Amino acid sequence: MEAIGQFIPLILIFAIMYFLLIRPQQKKVKEHAAMVEALRRGDQVVTQGGLIGKVSKVKEDNEVEVEVAEGVKVRVVKSTIAQVLNKTEPAK
Repeated sequence: MEAIGQFIPLILIFAIMYFLLIRPQQKKVKEHAAMVEALRRGDQVVTQGGLIGKVSKVKEDNEVEVEVAEGVKVRVVKSTIAQVLNKTEPAK
């Protein structure tokens, strides 16, 4: 019985670490994946590098085309999009 008592603090530390660190991180990853999947043409986005632009084309191979200035389009990997500033309404 004493052996089990010695492991209780270790188990408590792991449980606290799970609820304070691991679980919120997993939730954040799921939210980011949902945001990236919901990208569509016309959304204004910010990349992790700090570029702000408007999505001009959503490609199938994990890329989007972002217009950062008039006539200047760059290809960006979807997972590097940090934030969606302005969401466009879906076409009816």
